[in-house]
Amino acid sequence: MFKNKFLTFIFFLTITFSASLIGGFATMAFKEPWYSLLNKPTFNPPDWVFGPVWTFLYIMMTLSIWFYWHTKNRDMNTVYIYFIHLVFNTTWSVIFFVFHNMVLALLVLIILIALIINLIFRFKRVKILSAYLMIPYLLWCSFALILNISLIVLN
Repeated sequence: MFKNKFLTFIFFLTITFSASLIGGFATMAFKEPWYSLLNKPTFNPPDWVFGPVWTFLYIMMTLSIWFYWHTKNRDMNTVYIYFIHLVFNTTWSVIFFVFHNMVLALLVLIILIALIINLIFRFKRVKILSAYLMIPYLLWCSFALILNISLIVLN
């Protein structure tokens, strides 16, 4: 299974979108009415933007790890870091939307961004395309960091 390109793509897609599913459930089930009542910055995107953006990012993440997996010089520690980063990705949604703890969510987001940067550097050494595919994700999470900080300050 781990050499078959189609099966490994399905495997990484399933793992990556499992994080999306858990985070999405936490968001949808516990977001309202709490989130609507928060004071938001003027640059806060409308709610409809998040679904398509995250879908795009999860596809890019899947492709990134999949291309990396099919290199001769892959390092299993990098694959483990990828899985760990997915845990932090999901944890942010749970802490922010389920527990409404914006400060702890900020800490989780900082760790997530550090893991993404680490992955980009690790991917770059082996498969430059994998590193490039992670850049939109890093940019979006950096924007999320600014939003998270703004929400703390405004509320």
